Amino acid sequence: MSRTPTYPGGIDAILSQYEGRRDGFSYAPGEALPAPDVDLAALEHRLVANPQDDARYRPPFRSSFQRKCFALREELQGLSELVFLNGLLIAHLRKRDFPDHAPALFHRLWAEHGTHLLHHLDARWLVSAVTTFGDHGLTPVQRSTGLAMTALLGMMKLYESERLYSGRSPERPFTLEKVNSKLPLQMDAYSLSNGGLDVNLIGRLWQEAEQDPVIAPLAHHLLDLMIHDDTTLFRRLRIMRKRKLRQKEAKAAPRTTSPSNATPAPAHHADLTAETLRWGLVSTIKAPLHQIARFAAHHIEMGADALHIFLDEPDADTAAFLARHPKITVTQCDETYWRAQRRDRMAAHQQRQAFNATRTLQAVGPDLHWLGHIDVDEFLISETPLDQALARIAPHTCMVRIPPAEALAPETGPVQHLKLSHAQAKVPKAQLQEIYPTFGLHLHGGFLSHTAGKIFARAGIPDTRMGIHALKYHGQDVTNTVKPAGLYLAHFHAPSWDHFRTHLEFRRRQGSYSRVSERPEMGQSKLFQFLAEEEGDEGLKTFFHEVCADTPELRQALDQRGMLLRHRFDFDGAVSRVFGQMP
Repeated sequence: MSRTPTYPGGIDAILSQYEGRRDGFSYAPGEALPAPDVDLAALEHRLVANPQDDARYRPPFRSSFQRKCFALREELQGLSELVFLNGLLIAHLRKRDFPDHAPALFHRLWAEHGTHLLHHLDARWLVSAVTTFGDHGLTPVQRSTGLAMTALLGMMKLYESERLYSGRSPERPFTLEKVNSKLPLQMDAYSLSNGGLDVNLIGRLWQEAEQDPVIAPLAHHLLDLMIHDDTTLFRRLRIMRKRKLRQKEAKAAPRTTSPSNATPAPAHHADLTAETLRWGLVSTIKAPLHQIARFAAHHIEMGADALHIFLDEPDADTAAFLARHPKITVTQCDETYWRAQRRDRMAAHQQRQAFNATRTLQAVGPDLHWLGHIDVDEFLISETPLDQALARIAPHTCMVRIPPAEALAPETGPVQHLKLSHAQAKVPKAQLQEIYPTFGLHLHGGFLSHTAGKIFARAGIPDTRMGIHALKYHGQDVTNTVKPAGLYLAHFHAPSWDHFRTHLEFRRRQGSYSRVSERPEMGQSKLFQFLAEEEGDEGLKTFFHEVCADTPELRQALDQRGMLLRHRFDFDGAVSRVFGQMP
């Protein structure tokens, strides 16, 4: 150990520099913090205006208090005066001297309006708030939690800043080549295979915080952001641990070459049973919260062990509601997310879906054995429990195809009937014209949307990439696939006339109706263009009634040919059972 201190002058110099930044604010006549009994509810509904328009704040500055108010108001324009007050109190409480009522007012602000602050403060301000609790908390738990979070987040900032000079982006872990060197203070190195320091740190902080009702929501929110961020040390260590386990498995059970276009199952997939098998889903979603909650609750009740939901349109409230469930991992696809991927946000939503699905597939093994890729308007239905169906699949099979069943639109009430394509029911194609007299031969399989279905991919196989309807291995479509009996993808593509008409233009421009069919059928693109131009909404309604509406005539025609499925969905009940409340 070197006897020369890292900081010349040692601890005395450190304390001198630390204290030198803590001089209190100066005030001009009439300037002061709000009173202890200020009406906080009124401040929640007042927005911060441009300080340049207010003589009380704009230069020339008469005091350091005025200068700080100006800077904060410039930064927080458009947010509430509560957010500004939070920043002003934090700035004061970092100083050596501050008004006597500042700590109590800060505590009151978070006790009475913590939910508002959590929804409107960015992560940087949340970190500053938890640090302030460490210095000025009113209870032992507030101070201990705040100080512990301050130490953890401060060290994260230091080592992540140093890592920027490593030449590797934050989401990329190091290789498994380990340097034989000692750690500081004679500490043992963290074990990738068996180490629990990361879990102990997070778990202990979580439990410490939950003893105090004021700091718990703030601390838990920050810890939740931390464990869902894919650019942290915790995520990198997790990826390295999985690689290490795969490395050990490969040594214990060497793989042989497969004659099909994918490798055999990884070692941890051997001898799977319904009790040991773990499956999950990935979905990139742009939809209202209630719709996402139904999607999530339905599949959690089916037995999903993990749902990886990417919010294509970021929303803090949606993320917060979903992330409360331990089986759901939420990623907000904002600018920060795409910068971390070292690429621009792709213009086509299909490309974003495939990108996010592939990233998830590469990351989940060995946590999951199977990962499905479906959309928010698609719901798995199975005649047998899904874990049993997946456990019966032969080890050499690397992809499961899930055929679609398109929902019929009831005039009132929930969807109860779905239709299969003629190919799924092994019905001659010519009978489509009998089922759909006007439009049957213009649509592939008599379907409005895709007939290819979606997929489950076996996790843990290197060099596999997920698409919308296929899995690729080394750039080629995987061929060792299976389609289990009794497993379907209920597709709520057009569950009502209003839904169909509302989504029509987007789907014609860049969605599922924009592709010109290479089949003999006219296809949706040309068909809807013809109907819109020749007959307008009346022609579209005629089409919808014949092809999509849940009419007795259509049900009978489908049922006679084995093309009708019946299923009772309980979406709202599932949401209440899974989340404890409706969003």
